[in-house]
Amino acid sequence: MTTNTRSTTNVRAAAVATFLIFGMNGLVFASWAARIPAVTEALSLTSGQMGTLLLCTAVGSLLALPSAGWVVGRIGTANTVRLAGIVAGAAGAAIAFSLMAASVPATAVALFFFGIGIGLWDVAQNIEGADVEHRLERTIMPQFHAAFSGGAFLGALIGAGLSQLGVGLPEHLLVIAAIAVTLALTVPKYFLPHEAVEIRDGGGSAAKGPSAWRDGRTLLIGVVVLGATLTEGAGNDWIAKAAVDGLGASESTGALLFALFVLAMTVMRFLGGKAIDKFGRVAVLRASMAAAALGLALFVFAGNVVLAGVGAALWGIGAALAFPMGMSAAADDPKHAAARVSVVSTIGYIAFLAGPPLLGYLGDQTGIHLALLAIGAPILLALLLAGVAKPLPPK
Repeated sequence: MTTNTRSTTNVRAAAVATFLIFGMNGLVFASWAARIPAVTEALSLTSGQMGTLLLCTAVGSLLALPSAGWVVGRIGTANTVRLAGIVAGAAGAAIAFSLMAASVPATAVALFFFGIGIGLWDVAQNIEGADVEHRLERTIMPQFHAAFSGGAFLGALIGAGLSQLGVGLPEHLLVIAAIAVTLALTVPKYFLPHEAVEIRDGGGSAAKGPSAWRDGRTLLIGVVVLGATLTEGAGNDWIAKAAVDGLGASESTGALLFALFVLAMTVMRFLGGKAIDKFGRVAVLRASMAAAALGLALFVFAGNVVLAGVGAALWGIGAALAFPMGMSAAADDPKHAAARVSVVSTIGYIAFLAGPPLLGYLGDQTGIHLALLAIGAPILLALLLAGVAKPLPPK
């Protein structure tokens, strides 16, 4: 891997660009997630039926994720983000028109392509972020994910405000789609050069190739990230709905609780780098999973909105750092960084995207509020396996 073409200025510009791309990704995602209650009402869906719609997004992403490393290898992280932004933006517009027509099938198809765009975007931005972090030689990945959370927080606040004002979700999505496409096409020009991205795993395997998938440490990191992303994904997709159903809160109050969850994640991700450098990945990861479990329990069993808000904040704090730490752990060996980041991202997003729809099906039986307790098991599993994130010794 050549490094002589990478000046400090170029790396810093790439860091800023990566930060903006993470933030836009979060804004796009939250613009949808914060207003899921409005979708269920507009299409007259149950929690289980809404779960099926969410599963369409998951299927799209799960089809895109395994090929994302190959796409990045062929066209680079910058062009992958551009492609993903176009797909996600077009799908967002299609979702808007489908909701205007009150068509469930059309909404499902649009969400499928939305998932493809988001999946490609996520893997590309994480590969770029891992490369930038390695070049800066300090912990910065949590700050990139803080940008995602910050974008999501802004999206949640916009969603809550527009809901309170009675502005429809279709109009909301059309504006967000236009912004997303514009930024996705322009910002990646500051990414690191394409040759900087390691697209081969050691002896010539592709980034998604068998050697990365057979590496035991990488797979265990993936299991930890799977538990962490299920924790985050469940909060993103269901906190607003659970507050409405379980606490009798208004739609706008549910969106605000979701915003509180995202705000807590954002703040923790901004501050978490120093904590990781001081206490180490393993200790911070264990503390994070413990906080997520406690916050989840408090949110579910709280009898009022105030306590539920405290639980949502603690849940967000616990969910904040595990995914970026997993990305950093996967990238410890620069020679295999891109391949292993791609593998861990794929495993993690299986939970992030597929887990919440399954909770929707369970919610039809127990109510979505109680169904959230099911994520306690993967949280505990991530807590038990946290030691695999220990940094590799220098070679």
